[in-house]
Amino acid sequence: MKYDVILFDADDTLFDYGMAEGQAFLNVFTHFGLPAGAEEYAASYQEINRALWADLEAGQITSAALRVERFNRLFVRHNLEYNPEEFSEAYLRFLGEGTFLIQGAAELCGALEGCRLAIITNGIKDVQLSRIKGSPLAETFEQIIISEEAGYQKPAAGIFDYAFDKLGISDKSRVLIVGDSLTSDIRGGVNYGIDTCWFNPLGKTNGAGVEPTYEIRELAELLDIVK
Repeated sequence: MKYDVILFDADDTLFDYGMAEGQAFLNVFTHFGLPAGAEEYAASYQEINRALWADLEAGQITSAALRVERFNRLFVRHNLEYNPEEFSEAYLRFLGEGTFLIQGAAELCGALEGCRLAIITNGIKDVQLSRIKGSPLAETFEQIIISEEAGYQKPAAGIFDYAFDKLGISDKSRVLIVGDSLTSDIRGGVNYGIDTCWFNPLGKTNGAGVEPTYEIRELAELLDIVK
């Protein structure tokens, strides 16, 4: 077996974040009495949220600030009179219920017998733990490495140092990181000196200036790489 340790990104790699996010967005607007808002404000929210997550990766905002600021900006843009802290708290509760998996995720993890599997995510701790523990993959991972606990976000080397320490490993040649994000998962892995696998189901063009070791369209393809 070529790799003993597989570090999986969570969102949009094993877990269907888009589905979880869409359901939570609908639920929170319904909860606050404006169910049509989920569709009406989705595009604005996505734009704001993407920009803030880029700021998080660059170390320009904290995770705690991001979770409220995205709604603050949304409400200012559309003149909505909701409390962003209360709205964020409710949204995160709903998001934590989104345990949807990417097609083939459960089968892949089950087939990786003999490998040590771990999650490495920039997601929000309480949300990620809730989603993972409520999913069919609840007992799959030896460690769940979350940026809030590590004190660093991917692609920073610090989160990989934290992961290696938690897993008690030092041989980088036996470790593979698998993720959908070129800027966090792949760039982080390349900079840290471990092999990388870009999960690219939509066949996006790589314009990030970083080259993964492998590229796959379906999760099942990872088995041939690992074994």
